[in-house]
Amino acid sequence: MTAPFHFDYSTIDQMLLSTGMTKRLLLACALGGVIGLEREYRNKASGLRTNMLICMGSAFFTMLSAVLAGDNSPNRGQVASNIVQGIGFLGAGLILHTRSRVMGLTSAATVWVVAAIGMACGAGLYLEAALGTLIVMVALLFVGAMEARAGLKRYPLIYEVRGTDRSQMYLAVLSVLDRVGMRLNVMDSQSIPSLERVVFSITTTHKKHEALLAQLKASAGTDEVVAFSDIEDE
Repeated sequence: MTAPFHFDYSTIDQMLLSTGMTKRLLLACALGGVIGLEREYRNKASGLRTNMLICMGSAFFTMLSAVLAGDNSPNRGQVASNIVQGIGFLGAGLILHTRSRVMGLTSAATVWVVAAIGMACGAGLYLEAALGTLIVMVALLFVGAMEARAGLKRYPLIYEVRGTDRSQMYLAVLSVLDRVGMRLNVMDSQSIPSLERVVFSITTTHKKHEALLAQLKASAGTDEVVAFSDIEDE
């Protein structure tokens, strides 16, 4: 007689669990990648791969927390709870302190939120994770631009002034900065045949940047003035 066929339910459960885990990890990678693309576009230290790995890692730890603790343990979220502390150390590494300002706060906060999105994916809260990603993208793409345009946010620009006469060029720059109550902190200067250049950074609002740039260009002591975004901002 042929032996009766028996399903191995433990194997089936393991297959279903693996399938669910795969979906959660892939979704975490996708959502982290969406935010990472924006960070990569802005040339931030925490770019595409970093945000993908943080989001996926947070999801993975969230799922493993319950598995490692077991069904009868009251501390099934013990491993997941340590994600917040670990991400805190990672975010601290993105923050840079200089004499005049602090850089990297937005990148650090983004990494912190990306970890939360990954934890939501690991917990199976797909809608909440997607909503969180949407809110983060709106904040990064639109809120910052609105703050700058409305004059609510101070941000740095790097100015490069070029001229033929070094003394006249410096006097022109100092005269303009004195009128707006700002100090000249030279980042770089260079003298080459028939050209002098000085580079400095100014942190102020959008309207003041426009006025400062117009005054520098209109000065008789400057031949050319250009302004660049500081890629280390945020």
